[in-house]
Amino acid sequence: TGAGYSRDELKALTDVLMRHPHVWVMSDDMYEHLAYDGFAFCTPAEVEPALYDRTLTVNGVSKAYAMTGWRIGYAAGPEKLIGAMRKIQSQSTSNPCSVSQWAAVEALNGTQDYIAENNEMFVRRRNLVVEMLSAIDGITCPTPEGAFYVYPSIAGLIGKTSAAGTKISDDETFATALLEETGVAVVFGAAFGLSPNFRVSYATSDEALKEACTRIQTFCAGLT
Repeated sequence: TGAGYSRDELKALTDVLMRHPHVWVMSDDMYEHLAYDGFAFCTPAEVEPALYDRTLTVNGVSKAYAMTGWRIGYAAGPEKLIGAMRKIQSQSTSNPCSVSQWAAVEALNGTQDYIAENNEMFVRRRNLVVEMLSAIDGITCPTPEGAFYVYPSIAGLIGKTSAAGTKISDDETFATALLEETGVAVVFGAAFGLSPNFRVSYATSDEALKEACTRIQTFCAGLT
């Protein structure tokens, strides 16, 4: 959804985890480099070092390095856990190919200038989408701290009817009607545990985003 957990918010979570030593932690840090407006990324084992021995940290090159199709990531954690993971994976999937491995090595060890440049582009696109969606009556669009998604609420649109006659009863019917009537694909918020919201990715061109947001504006303006 693009929302970031501050160090204090993570500390509140790790304080709970410290009281339950049987619980293990898996921290997905895939978006660690995609943080904006001075937001400081941190991870649970960093905030609470006592969790180090029961934390699995996973990451990859798909997001920050735009290498989605290379299908490669990595994990770090306690030796016994990594060993068990290796046994399972070796029997269920093949190894990552050498081309992807060397590409990932170059991404991680090479110059990181690309990340800052890319983040400036993402901030521009984020602001564009937030501004256009926030201009719609009935939609509230928070400004995310990271990743490349916005997660606006359509609480003000529930109960209305689209120009084609679809009643917007929840975020799923909104997303379906939007797709069928305008050709714009979004993901309904229930898939991410919170309704009535929907998710838009701004990892595409400014022109495509303007067109999509314009169609969403037109669709919402036609609701009665």
